[in-house]
Amino acid sequence: MAFDKFLIAPISDGLRRDVKPFLIPDQAFEELNNAYIFRGRIKKRAGAVNTGVITDLASEGSRLRANIGTTDGAGNIAGTVPGGAAGIGAIGQMFSIGGEFFTVYQANGNMYTTSPTATVFTYNTATGVYNIQGSLATTALYFYPAKPVMGFTQYEQSEINDEDTYAWDTFFNYKLLSTGWERVAGATVPGDAQWAGSNSQFFWSCNWRGTDDYSYILFTTNYNSAERLRYFNGTNWTSWRPQYASNANETIETCRIIIPFQNRLLLLNTVERNAAGNPFTYVNRCRYSRIGSPIAANSYREDIGGEGSFIDAPTREAIVSAATLRNRLIVFFERSTYELVYLGNQVYPFRWQKLNSTLGCESTFSVIPFDKVVLGVGQTGIHACNGANVERIDSKIPDEVFEIHNDDDGVFRVHGIRDYYNEMAYWAMPHSEAYASYPNRVLIYNYKNDTWAFWDDNITAFGYHQLFTDTTWATIPHAWENYDQQWNDGSAESKFRYVIAGNQQGYTFLIHRDFSFNAYSQQITDIQEAAGVVTITSIDHNLKVGDWVYINNASGITELNDNIYKVGGVPTNDTFTIDLPPAVTGTYEGGGVLLLVSKVDIYSKRFNFYSPRGLSTSIEKTDFLVDKIDNSEITIDYLSGTSQLSLRDAGLATNAILGTSILEFGAYPTVAYQATQERFWHAVYLQAQGESIQLRIYWSDEQMRDDAISLNPFDIHAILFHASPTQDL
Repeated sequence: MAFDKFLIAPISDGLRRDVKPFLIPDQAFEELNNAYIFRGRIKKRAGAVNTGVITDLASEGSRLRANIGTTDGAGNIAGTVPGGAAGIGAIGQMFSIGGEFFTVYQANGNMYTTSPTATVFTYNTATGVYNIQGSLATTALYFYPAKPVMGFTQYEQSEINDEDTYAWDTFFNYKLLSTGWERVAGATVPGDAQWAGSNSQFFWSCNWRGTDDYSYILFTTNYNSAERLRYFNGTNWTSWRPQYASNANETIETCRIIIPFQNRLLLLNTVERNAAGNPFTYVNRCRYSRIGSPIAANSYREDIGGEGSFIDAPTREAIVSAATLRNRLIVFFERSTYELVYLGNQVYPFRWQKLNSTLGCESTFSVIPFDKVVLGVGQTGIHACNGANVERIDSKIPDEVFEIHNDDDGVFRVHGIRDYYNEMAYWAMPHSEAYASYPNRVLIYNYKNDTWAFWDDNITAFGYHQLFTDTTWATIPHAWENYDQQWNDGSAESKFRYVIAGNQQGYTFLIHRDFSFNAYSQQITDIQEAAGVVTITSIDHNLKVGDWVYINNASGITELNDNIYKVGGVPTNDTFTIDLPPAVTGTYEGGGVLLLVSKVDIYSKRFNFYSPRGLSTSIEKTDFLVDKIDNSEITIDYLSGTSQLSLRDAGLATNAILGTSILEFGAYPTVAYQATQERFWHAVYLQAQGESIQLRIYWSDEQMRDDAISLNPFDIHAILFHASPTQDL
């Protein structure tokens, strides 16, 4: 019987949930998890690489850390961690001395250690007192607070494209050096360089001038009145409480947003003290400085002509976020959007102008500025403001914004950024089914082709980082040897600006599409085995049943290393169990790390090329144009009609299908010249009949456990269906 052939190429649409799967375009997908549409093809999600000095453990440089001293000639050191009296101590923290690691697994007493020589290694989380004896001599001791990353920023320098990268957790500020993160101001930090905000009080920063017009100052706020506003001159942090009236008590304590505009520094959504010293919150207020230095004594004084003042918006809604669009300032409120219009009048320089009465923004750090629009996540959708109006851009996935987990300050945890290299926008967000409060997936928007997708990942904050030197990524050591993964040209240019991300345990990593696997991003605090059940402690792991992890560098219990495991159970926020563990022996000594392994799972449109004729369909064969990847593969399943029954599984059980429905990415050895090609067509044979046929492209559990498959990339450029009509619908 002759078949009709239907080519799906280029693949130009992504995730679609605005209509039922049989109505979406042929190039669209009902589910697109851990993959995305990129330049006309289906591509596995972008991977990541740890920042700093790269080792198999990947904790030395990629994790926020503080240098707190140096061991003596006998390898001894004792003291109190910074912030210990404030309660910074916690299970899950870690110390390192060179390549020796000390893991805090209990509140008071011994730590786990990978040191072969240390004789004393104790820590008290209540007091922050540590004591390590007999480790490496005259070597720096690093302390890892293991707190969530709460923000990134770049401090502008006079040199072009040479900005330093800074990050915060809930306690300290850190600078990224070529060797890794270092806490700002070294071992003894003054009070102005220590914070105590919650894990939902993220840091907003901007660069502006200081006392002199040639100075470079970094202003920051985490909207915590007790922390106050602060600014950084490249060396020290200074608490900042601008006085706005004649009484010395009348000061601005904090604000949600700091942003320069029209040669002034603006403070939006402020907390201010009155003459009696009582704080009041003005959620709709804009405070502006004079033209010139914002840190001058009278810069915000409303009672002195020529200095600063304020203007309140004509609404009781709170200011949520803001961004500049060309020469305009767009200000998002909870359910509306305004422009702060510059009038050029030095007495009354600004006025509010409403752009939209119903669409606003509910997530401060979701706002992403583009060339012609500003995007932000609101209560009713993802909105774009072009300076004249606001409209939704997520009509293809209209219900996804309502799945954001609102408990535990979920709306404050949505974090967005634009990736110029990958031509995408990312939003980390906590899903409504999240086990913990931290974001557990990333919404992907390819703004070049208007397509959407989801990636599973734990990211608390995004930022930018410029590489220090040319970097050859092919030399990065990984636990899996001979894994040939590198950038397209094998290197990265110095000073190139990449997206950097951080997670709930203080790990940081760069995102790049040419890496097909994720970065090491979680510490194993403890491993226990009982009656064949292996329980892993990883504080705030944020995993759910069915997730996958790669385990590496676990000392003491080595049987788990260099393997991929499925999460079988999640007893608590800090523990999980793994399916099918090997028999383990010994006692855990620390050092273990986790890499999240992304499971690709794609559901196509429900195809019936003959529905206009009122006929059902049969699909006997499907050809895929794929890039060559030796020894790699993916499973092709198929479903009939609206049933969720796997016809592949049923066909294998009854020997009713040809082959195994495995799409191989490697060259067929019996096909001439295929091994020399970059891409080729490979066929998968189906026995599919019904009102419609849907493909499922995914990695099975067996394939997920094979790191030669699940850590590899893949690209599918086209799909060719061989179909024929059958009976009436």
